[in-house]
Amino acid sequence: MESKIKTLNEKMRLAALGGGESRIEKQHAKKKLTARERITYLLDDGSFEEIGALVTHRTKDFGMENQQFYGDGVITGYGTIHRRLVYVFAQDFTVFGGSLSETHAEKICKIMDLALKVGAPLIGLNDSGGARIQEGVRSLGGYADIFYRNVQASGVIPQISAIMGPCAGGAVYSPAMTDFTMMVEDTSYMFVTGPNVVKTVTNEEVTSEELGGASTHSVKSGVAHITASNDVACLEDIKQLLSYLPQNNREKPSRLPIDLGTEIRQELTTIVPENPNKPYDMHAVIQGIIDEDSFFEIHKNYAENIIVGFARLGGESIGIVANQPLFLAGVLDVDSAKKAARFVRFCDCFNIPLLVLEDVPGFLPGTDQEWNGIIVHGAKLLYAFSEATVPRVTVITRKAYGGAYDVMNSKHIGADMNFAWPSAEIAVMGAKGAAEIIFKKEISNAKDPEQKWKEKEAEYAELFANPYSAAERGFIDEVILPQDTRRKLLKAFAMLANKEEVRPKRKHGNIPL
Repeated sequence: MESKIKTLNEKMRLAALGGGESRIEKQHAKKKLTARERITYLLDDGSFEEIGALVTHRTKDFGMENQQFYGDGVITGYGTIHRRLVYVFAQDFTVFGGSLSETHAEKICKIMDLALKVGAPLIGLNDSGGARIQEGVRSLGGYADIFYRNVQASGVIPQISAIMGPCAGGAVYSPAMTDFTMMVEDTSYMFVTGPNVVKTVTNEEVTSEELGGASTHSVKSGVAHITASNDVACLEDIKQLLSYLPQNNREKPSRLPIDLGTEIRQELTTIVPENPNKPYDMHAVIQGIIDEDSFFEIHKNYAENIIVGFARLGGESIGIVANQPLFLAGVLDVDSAKKAARFVRFCDCFNIPLLVLEDVPGFLPGTDQEWNGIIVHGAKLLYAFSEATVPRVTVITRKAYGGAYDVMNSKHIGADMNFAWPSAEIAVMGAKGAAEIIFKKEISNAKDPEQKWKEKEAEYAELFANPYSAAERGFIDEVILPQDTRRKLLKAFAMLANKEEVRPKRKHGNIPL
């Protein structure tokens, strides 16, 4: 028995070494942790249980039978984060560059199946050169097996992808189908075709960082939801994100204990300027409402005219969607509609109540928006809110104009509670533009057209540039003082805690993708 135990210990020692000391040193030289170090940092101390540590590949072509490494380039297993069960896989770049083989894929699929059966989050730490070309179609089949499981798990368990090195070709589609994609600045990149192929096909010269680095995908494409300065920061972000989420779609997020007082926030009274055309930072409104230091923003650098993220209100996890007047006056456009729609659908999947803070002058006009499909992309956000069955509360802080008023979680598309501040303006459009259209003839025939225009603008504003016409019709449930907002929201969400909504029986809707 002693010799057999010795054999096992030696195999496990080799498995822990991955591709060997020299390759581990190369990984560290790139300012990257190894796959095992990442798992150790991510999970609670001593909680990781590895599955498939002694798996090896089956390839006998191209001399591969002489290159065998235990684990075959990926570490898989389960453990806990803040004492909550998670499943994790971490690709090991020290073994064949983390390339995906048939057995590599089988290991990932095994823990995906377990995560789905048990109902616990799945975390993928990606660091791979792509498909193992020595295996041909077998590695491609392995990717497809993973893709299929990503879809089956979607909306059932939270799926988080961290790109901590290269992720190229077909490998990018698995993270794209998970709920959140994180990237590490300067050491990670994602693209379908690399710089060399791009140069050959389009004659464009571009670096890997420019083509698919963390900055590119967090600012331009929106592929990356969160970026981090290094591996450790990325792993900390995963831990924080998970704290707002339930284990699966059958549970609600956990509540943190908190001592509540009167909850009056006087600072909210001075945020919205008297001048309706002057911008302000919606982050200040968010901070004045939520539990202290609890906001975790998603897609921070993408489509900055809308803010989305998680926070806590009275210890409860909520999702926030808010127009941002500091950027493009908070208008809705192609990118902001897509960003918000995806976030709304995630929250609805996982029983996270939605708070909407509204200050929107409408949809962004112009040929660029129309030609890029603002109609269908704007409809995504409308669809997402209309479909959502979680508690949904809206607070209109200032402008709620045109079709954007309808889209931003209005009473007409099923919002549960709609509040407005006294500064709210709910109308088809701004008073100046409306007066010009309605009273065009009267203004043009006046002795002083400019003065007449101002008079008619004031007349229209008195009628519609306020929340009271909407309140009279029940479109607004209550006009509230800004300082009372947190207190009102605490009561509203508590009242809606046991909300149930039955939808028509169907296979699934056909969202305008």
